[in-house]
Amino acid sequence: MRNFDYSKLSNCRWSTELLNLVAKIHECKGRQDMFIRQKPIELDRLIEIAKIQSTESSNRIEGIVTTGTRMKQLIAEKTTPRNRNEGEIVGYRDVLNIIHENYEQIPIRSSYILQLHRDLLRPAGLSYGGSYKNTQNYINETMPDGTSFTRFTPIAPYETPAAMDALCTAYEQAIAKENIDALILIPCFIIDFLCIHPFNDGNGRMSRLLTLLLLYKSGYSVGKYISIEKQIEKTKDHYYDVLQDADIGWHDEINDPTPFIHYMLSIILACYKEFEEHVQLVGISGISSTAYDIVKKYVEDKIGRFTGAEVVANCPSIGRSSALSALKKLTDEGLILRQGIGRSTFYIKTDSI
Repeated sequence: MRNFDYSKLSNCRWSTELLNLVAKIHECKGRQDMFIRQKPIELDRLIEIAKIQSTESSNRIEGIVTTGTRMKQLIAEKTTPRNRNEGEIVGYRDVLNIIHENYEQIPIRSSYILQLHRDLLRPAGLSYGGSYKNTQNYINETMPDGTSFTRFTPIAPYETPAAMDALCTAYEQAIAKENIDALILIPCFIIDFLCIHPFNDGNGRMSRLLTLLLLYKSGYSVGKYISIEKQIEKTKDHYYDVLQDADIGWHDEINDPTPFIHYMLSIILACYKEFEEHVQLVGISGISSTAYDIVKKYVEDKIGRFTGAEVVANCPSIGRSSALSALKKLTDEGLILRQGIGRSTFYIKTDSI
């Protein structure tokens, strides 16, 4: 079985580009901590939006979908699942809430990961939730012509419990020593988790939930306000490519985690930048902005066409009716043009024509 030892990471020579990403995230974290201390009420809405986007995107990566209306109702606990897909969506919602609210009390131990997996699959009625795999699983790849092949074979079922214990112990020891930046250590843990592939089902979703948990525990809480899962879904092809690169030679302990580390740092930094953009829109400085000011700022920074729904989603401090009223005023003033009808309606800036 592979030996899990993160101490060797402290001797790695990382590229200047990768280290710059780490430094930029540290800077963003400091600014976010200041914003959160001011406790603007507007950030509460960002949390709700992020929960919906995270649950929707992480499940959609795995082909688990429902309608937008049903998704919002399920997240808000205003309805119950109608089928397995919706049960799995509710499970993700539940575990996401557990992590949001209790991350400080969730140690990185295999027993707790099993409990989170149990809660992930329980609403779908799957009996193997909370248990390690009992059959060998494979990571397959489908070619353009429809043929498939096994790209990677995870460790065997009988090795899985010991591997998960060793993985968690190695991570906790490395974090305690504080000689490896958590932003480098976390992606390495996720690679190893996915290469173990400990469950019959739910490995991808669990990896993204564990990413949030590990980030939260190290003080990086941007995923509470901006969906990391949505950023991953937007770059899904690249996500799978870097994972594929990172598992080459994993069994022989010669794999290079750098591509995945770089990718995850880019994702985290993008989330922080998006958070700061939202913060600017809600007037974090304490100066009260009107709905018109907030929508106008969003429009001024927007390139290309946009819809009313996008404005509502990206201006979380104001209600839907206020956002649409502001759009109408901007249209009447000639700053933007409305085109299309009904659900096909969109807007463009007048000066872009």
